[in-house]
Amino acid sequence: MDNRRKILEIIEKGGKVTSSDITTQVGVSRQYVNLVVSWLVGEGKVLKFGSTRNAFYVSSGYAQAHPEALPSSYKRKYQNKSLEEHATLVEIERQFPLVARLPENVRSIFTFAFSEMFNNAIEHSRSKTISVHIAIQNNKLSFVVEDFGIGVFRNIMQTRRLNSEREAIQDLLKGKTTTMPKSHSGEGIFFTSKSADVFVLESFGYELMITHENIVIRRASHSKRGTKVSFGIDVESALHLDDVFKRYTNLAENRDYGFDKTEIRVKLFTMGGVHISRSQARRILSGLEKFKIILLDFDQVPVVGQAFADEIYRVFQSAHPDITIQEEHMSEGVRFMVERAKNETKKKSK
Repeated sequence: MDNRRKILEIIEKGGKVTSSDITTQVGVSRQYVNLVVSWLVGEGKVLKFGSTRNAFYVSSGYAQAHPEALPSSYKRKYQNKSLEEHATLVEIERQFPLVARLPENVRSIFTFAFSEMFNNAIEHSRSKTISVHIAIQNNKLSFVVEDFGIGVFRNIMQTRRLNSEREAIQDLLKGKTTTMPKSHSGEGIFFTSKSADVFVLESFGYELMITHENIVIRRASHSKRGTKVSFGIDVESALHLDDVFKRYTNLAENRDYGFDKTEIRVKLFTMGGVHISRSQARRILSGLEKFKIILLDFDQVPVVGQAFADEIYRVFQSAHPDITIQEEHMSEGVRFMVERAKNETKKKSK
């Protein structure tokens, strides 16, 4: 039996095996063992966990049969050179087999979300390195993709010539916002955030946190250089990726099933707590002509002004009659101004 086959057999029979274990049993140098094991890892027959003296090896079969004996997290820093998200994902699933044991719906969400966020770091960040940390602990799946480049909010702000990072975050939340329109749809962050229990973007002193219940924009306690994406979901979540896509797809007859519905949290555009100006309405409406259905969520908005409502329900609606504008969570004050603007528009159209 050649040494390569002998080393594979030792790993298959030994469970968790170190380089020292193999060196002792085969009687060859540590350098030779590391070379052979690297070949076996490349072929997918052996998995390596840990680094340097703490490293150990298991067979792929052992990893599938004994996930409890394996590390509950995966961490690596990649050089951002010729990276491909699908190849990286294959490597992660091989090196971190707990991912393969996730329920199918959660695994699909992870595959989509991680691929989108890792691709963003590759193509948008201008960072030389990208760090990845994935964990499955306490019934939670989480991952972090971190780069050290231009920063997601600053990149959007500069590309779209906006006045602040906050305006960049507002546009990002609408969907279809991208700094590379020829090669990207701008849907990745939007749908990833909607598929998470908790989704956080941190960049240069600003933080965007999205949960099922709320969206928060705030100044961070420290300034993160580049972009840090944090994603978390319960491994027993009942959510399916298809449900997320359908929620923002107009399923009406004669539609193409594309991403044509968006939801706007009006409170995130608040200046001084009250929406009264026409310019604020224009900020909300910027870019929304790309959608067929606009849902305005007025939660925690006590009142809006006449000019604000007129800009949305007369000026914008008249310019885009094929777009449907819907509302939810309106206070009595907001409802009065919205209905007033709609009625005035009807009178003037007669």
